Amino acid sequence: MALYPLLRPLAFAFDAERAHRLTIRALKLLPAGRPAPPDPLLASRVAGLDFPNPVGLAAGFDKDAEVHDRMLGFGFGFVEVGTLTPRPQTGNPPPRLFRLAEDRAAINRLGFNNHGQAAALGRLERRDRRRGIVGVNVGANKDKAAGDAAIADYVAGVRAMRGVADYLTINISSPNTAGLRALQDKSVLDALLAAVIEARDAGPPKPPIFLKVAPDLERQDVDDIAAVALARGIDALIVGNTTISRPILTSAHRDEAGGLSGAPLKALALARLRDFRRATEGRLPLIACGGIETGADALDRIRAGASLVQLYTALVYEGPGLAARINRTLRQLLECEGFAHLTEAIGTERPV
Repeated sequence: MALYPLLRPLAFAFDAERAHRLTIRALKLLPAGRPAPPDPLLASRVAGLDFPNPVGLAAGFDKDAEVHDRMLGFGFGFVEVGTLTPRPQTGNPPPRLFRLAEDRAAINRLGFNNHGQAAALGRLERRDRRRGIVGVNVGANKDKAAGDAAIADYVAGVRAMRGVADYLTINISSPNTAGLRALQDKSVLDALLAAVIEARDAGPPKPPIFLKVAPDLERQDVDDIAAVALARGIDALIVGNTTISRPILTSAHRDEAGGLSGAPLKALALARLRDFRRATEGRLPLIACGGIETGADALDRIRAGASLVQLYTALVYEGPGLAARINRTLRQLLECEGFAHLTEAIGTERPV
């Protein structure tokens, strides 16, 4: 969208959360554009799904599944909606979303604010599935985000959304719901994945299950998560989410509590992707998320082992034409490096 540099100052005149709400309202008024056709160089099959290109919209932008069709029309190869919880919840008190413009970043402590799975279900039931791949990211309500209660919420999410999702993402990596990241512990994770796989397999349809993990993991955590995911037959790992760590930042909001996303996450997210590639030995598709802004970033993640990539924060600074631009640049880079297809580049970087 060539007009975005002119519109961005207007959007930035509002606080970040209000600007986001206004953006969703504006998108709902637009006709849904033509979705991206399969690109001969970039299209691939991952977890049994045919992706027209590898650039996806991460969860968090379209929390309530209101504009997924519109976003597919901006060149994304897939869109992930949510995070959706079984019951509606307001999330954490505002202010809770902050732009860090000088750092091309954001900090949020939203806390899974959404209108609940029932509200999104009707919209997803009405969508034209021929337009493209839409994944549904599910989470636990704030008052049930630990132990057996959390597992029950994820099972409820899988049961509610499996009929409308091209894939389901089990989100255990948000730092803004107390206790949620403890679900990444090996024994708890094993029980969780066993339960959600059983719920998914209870009857058709049986969409692929993806697991979204945090970038703030130690090596043993990575090894444990990889082992459980492989043993339970998870279809892909999304690496990762926002970080609670703080690299050097210059923006006024740098000390706000919450998860940091955007450009400063680039090195950490890439390092964690490499760790999961090593731990899974290429036996499990990886989806890279965090700090991706350019075609070069996308290629770095692909060469580090990712089959697909996701972005969100970069849209705030670059506008809705970003996915198409990344795909164009990625295609040029692959051709320049002599790859006949994207899949040839996966995992080709030299060990670091």
